[in-house]
Amino acid sequence: MELYIDTADLSEIKHAMTLSILDGVTTNPSILSKQGVPYKQRLAEINELVDGKVWYQVVSENSAAMVEEALEVVAILKQPVIKLPMGPESLKASKVLSSQGIQTNITLVYSVAQAMLAAKAGASYVSPYVGRINDIGWPGLQLINDIVRIFSIQGLQTNVIGASLRSNQDIVSVAEQGASAATMPFKVFMQMFNHPMTDSGLVQFLEDWKVYQHQN
Repeated sequence: MELYIDTADLSEIKHAMTLSILDGVTTNPSILSKQGVPYKQRLAEINELVDGKVWYQVVSENSAAMVEEALEVVAILKQPVIKLPMGPESLKASKVLSSQGIQTNITLVYSVAQAMLAAKAGASYVSPYVGRINDIGWPGLQLINDIVRIFSIQGLQTNVIGASLRSNQDIVSVAEQGASAATMPFKVFMQMFNHPMTDSGLVQFLEDWKVYQHQN
């Protein structure tokens, strides 16, 4: 399963990448807009730190402009994934970009029908927003399951990446539903390392070792 952190904070990225576990970094317009530097500068800085894919979401509103914007970003990144918000113009852009060998992600997916259209448009990934779906009283994990099942039945190769994940249990849950990737905030990623029993076990091991050294 591919794992990504959803951030443009360089300190978070540096810390996470030293662990050599992640498959890359995802970003979105909201995240990049808060960095206080031009977005291309920040993408180039992220590109230098990341051994893996860097995801960028276009903000243009028609397919031709989306493609032009995407190609400018592709020139900056070693392993780009271009995010396109669900809609007819984005699907047209995805078809063009994917035909050029550029990986795309149709994001803001809230239904199986949308996911099917994204796959037909050549998207490498679709992003169901699990947490946001739960917020409106619908079962986010069920949507992951339904998309994965339909893709399998139809032989579609598009990957399902769980997004809007808010706890380490969310990561486990989307994996259980068959998602092939997940993206999460840095703090959620770090939660994956922790468990109180691990902490107490380590304390006990160290205490026992101190006793052993004292006796010998």
